[in-house]
Amino acid sequence: MRRENRRVYFDHNATTPVHPDVKDAMSPFLGEVFGNPSSAHRAGREARGPVEEARGQVAALINASPEEIVFTSGGTEGDNMAVKGVLFNFLGKGGHIITTAVEHPAVIETFKFMEKFFGFEATYLPVDNFGMPDPDDLRKAIRGDTRMVSVMAANNETGDIFPVREMARIALERGVLFHTDAVQVTGKMPVDVRDWGVDLLTASGHKFNAPKGVGFQFIKKGLSIPPAALLSGGHQEHGFRSGTENVPGIIALGRACELAGAGMKEKAERTGRMRDTLEEAILGRIPETVLNGHKENRIYNTSNISFKYIEAEALLQMLDMQGICVSTGSACSSETGEPSHVLQAMGLAPICSRGAIRFSLGLGNTEDDVDYLLEVLPPIVERLQKMSPLFPRK
Repeated sequence: MRRENRRVYFDHNATTPVHPDVKDAMSPFLGEVFGNPSSAHRAGREARGPVEEARGQVAALINASPEEIVFTSGGTEGDNMAVKGVLFNFLGKGGHIITTAVEHPAVIETFKFMEKFFGFEATYLPVDNFGMPDPDDLRKAIRGDTRMVSVMAANNETGDIFPVREMARIALERGVLFHTDAVQVTGKMPVDVRDWGVDLLTASGHKFNAPKGVGFQFIKKGLSIPPAALLSGGHQEHGFRSGTENVPGIIALGRACELAGAGMKEKAERTGRMRDTLEEAILGRIPETVLNGHKENRIYNTSNISFKYIEAEALLQMLDMQGICVSTGSACSSETGEPSHVLQAMGLAPICSRGAIRFSLGLGNTEDDVDYLLEVLPPIVERLQKMSPLFPRK
C-alpha cells in the first residue's frame, strides 16, 4: 500500500531539485540586485561582478580558464552551439561529421538537421551490447574532409561512461575538432578539459542542482575554427552568445559548481551505495530482469533495468500511483512512445527494450526511499507479467 503522501524521486538524470544553498545564492538577484551586467552604472556593476565570479567557479570545476566559459540556457542550446556553430564555418563547402548512434537527441537531431539542409555527410558510430563505442571505429571513420566529432561523456539512459579522452586524442591527431556533451557527468564526476583534450564541452545546470534554464559551454581558447554565434545582437559572452545574461541563473550555476566540486567524492560514495543496493535487489528478487549498460564503467547514480514481457509505460504509471518517479529513457523523447534509440542501438530485443526503466538517484534520496521502492516494485511487476500474453507459463 502507498504510504500517505509519500513521494520518491528516482529521475535525477532528467532534472534535479535545486540545492538550498543554490537558492540562497541566487535569491538577491531575483530582487534588489537586478541590474543589467552590460550597463556601466552602479546597478550594472553590482550584477557584473558576481557574474564574473560565477564564471570563475564554473571554470574551476572543469579546469578551464574563465574566458573559455560561455553561459547558455542549457544542454540543448550548448549542443546546437557546438555542432551548428562549427559547421556554419563550412557552409557551401560540405564535409563529413561524426557522432555516435546513442547520443542525446540534441546532438542526433542537430546532425540530421545539418545533413538535410546543408548537405553534410554524417557517420553514426555503433556501440556494443553494453552500449559502449569503440575508439578504433572513430579512427577508421575519420576522413580528409571530416569537420568535427561529437561524442557524449556519458549516456543519459544507461549511465555508460564513454572513452572521451582516447577519442579526443584520435581526433586531435587528425586535426579534427572534438566536442563532448558532458551534461550527465558535470557535477557528478571529475571533469578536466585539459586532461580530456576536448575543444568544446556542453553542460547544463539543472542536472546538478542548479535551476533550469542555465548552462555553460567550454570553448577552448585559440581554436583554429571557433564556433559561429547562433544568436546575433550584442557582444555578450565574448561574442559567442548575444542577449542579456540570465544573472540569477548564472549565480546559481556558479554556486552549484562550487558545491559539486567540494562534495563530489562523498556524494558519489553515498549515492553509489544506494544505487547498488537498489539494483542488486531488483535483479536478485524479480525474475526476468536484466541490466542494460556496462556493469562497471558507468555513472554511480544510474541503473537501467529491463523488466521482460511488460510495457515500461505501464510500470512507470503504476509506480507513479505509489508516489515513485522513474523514467523510461530520455526525458526529451519520453512522450514519443517509441522504443529507446539507445537500447535499439545496443541490439536489445523488443521484449527487453520495451520494458526498460531508468532509475537515477541524487540529492534528497535516502536508504528509506530504496526500501520503499523494493517494497512496492515486486508485486507490481508480478501483476504486470501475469497480465502479459508473452510471459512464459510453466
